[in-house]
Amino acid sequence: MERSLTLRTIPAELVQRYEAEGWWTRDTLGDLLARGLQAAPGTRFRVHSAVRPWDGTFGDVERVARRLAGGLRGRGVGPGDVVAFQLPNWMEAAAVFWASAFLGAAVVPIVHFYGRKEVGYILETIKPRVFVSAERFGRMEHQPDLCADVPVVGVVGRDFEDLLADDPMPGVLAADPADPALIAFTSGTTRDPKGVVHSHRTLGYETRQLAGLYPPDRGRQLTAAPVGHFIGMVNAFLIPVLDGTPVNLADVWDPARVLALMEDDGLTVGGGATYYMTSLLDHPDFTPGHLAHMKYAGLGGAAVPAAVTTRLAELGITVFRSYGSTEHPSITGSRHTAPEAKRLFTDGDALPGVEIRLGEDGEIFSRGPDLCIGYTDPALTEAAFDADGWYRTGDIGVLDADGYLTITDRKSDVIIRGGENISAPEVEDLLLAMPAIAEAAVVAAPDPRLGEHAAAVVRLRPGHDVPTLDQLRAHLERAGLARQKWPEELHVVADFPRTASGKVQKFLLRRDIAAHNR
Repeated sequence: MERSLTLRTIPAELVQRYEAEGWWTRDTLGDLLARGLQAAPGTRFRVHSAVRPWDGTFGDVERVARRLAGGLRGRGVGPGDVVAFQLPNWMEAAAVFWASAFLGAAVVPIVHFYGRKEVGYILETIKPRVFVSAERFGRMEHQPDLCADVPVVGVVGRDFEDLLADDPMPGVLAADPADPALIAFTSGTTRDPKGVVHSHRTLGYETRQLAGLYPPDRGRQLTAAPVGHFIGMVNAFLIPVLDGTPVNLADVWDPARVLALMEDDGLTVGGGATYYMTSLLDHPDFTPGHLAHMKYAGLGGAAVPAAVTTRLAELGITVFRSYGSTEHPSITGSRHTAPEAKRLFTDGDALPGVEIRLGEDGEIFSRGPDLCIGYTDPALTEAAFDADGWYRTGDIGVLDADGYLTITDRKSDVIIRGGENISAPEVEDLLLAMPAIAEAAVVAAPDPRLGEHAAAVVRLRPGHDVPTLDQLRAHLERAGLARQKWPEELHVVADFPRTASGKVQKFLLRRDIAAHNR
């Protein structure tokens, strides 16, 4: 991929500062992984799956990765090339990721439940030298015509092993740490997925920084976030190698199965999007004994309602919040040792090396050593970054006197009712205090008189009846919420459309409600 199409210009003074502080180093991802794997080859690596379980060690997975690297190197793949994969949380996904790093290639993880439209768009955008997928998993099925123009294709469950050389490739191929190491496609607010490009040094810094935020006694953590998504990939393939901790992957999020793994295998669940925690607490199999395996909850990746953080804290769980995006993964965060009010009700303060400022309308701008180097679409790069290295997040927030940030809204989530702005998170927090409501999203619905009004979409807790719109409004009136902010329609769903990280895709809710109201 041409650098001119993907990279932004990073101010020289920032480069000098990041290098002087040791935030950016000469290490590539291959260097980081090779050292970590050499230091802890016997660390356990396990996949909890009904269809493709696997149990081995870091050394076992590294051997597969190095055999794959050798096979791809023999097919002409090396530094500067692009390797894409669409796989569930399986051992082979780690092998492809690590092999790409050893080769100095840019790796493109694709969420395993992306469909034909998204996968076709991604492959056409990046034009990879290699594409590895699964023959079949759930509703996902390998579609040969989508990758007909890709020179090297491997399918797990069919011919993946044919790509492996007999002898593992030794060492790491040299690459420029400023070059692309990862292209992560993210959806949620745009029609097509956005290709976010990270370099070896931005992703390396993010790995070290995020690892430093985790409590040292977090236990053997289960990773169920898809490895095709940024946070799942970092938690599964990079941080454990950096600190020598076991990898436990799950290829589906099944609360009953997760609760059983907590009891039978002693695995812990440590957060992510709030859905991962609340779906366990609300499940009929949950017992107070499970709390021993839920000591911490690091929440982020989506709006974090105060009602959820308070609920978790009342159960004795140490909650800490963070804020970031695929573009800038770790902007702010609270340490698990921070004062409780900061951990429960703010999204933390700026992390080391990160700077934040607020625009006139409260929009958050950020820059730091883990900020991506641009998009695959140069128009998006031009719109999102300025000449001084600041990234326009599109999120709105407030800073307290101690420098702690609280996200109050997203520009696209603001509901404008007759010229009056309504903050969706404000209403959502209050709705979550209703006993029947497990999860709530408030979005704009078209209104022929006012332009827009608020619509509430809710997921219920098991065993509760659907509340009426009048009951919902009475609850908000008791809470003191201004009448013009009350939702004017109510929809109940079994679950929400979500991104890979668990974030509710509000643009899909808005679209469906608009179609329903026609």
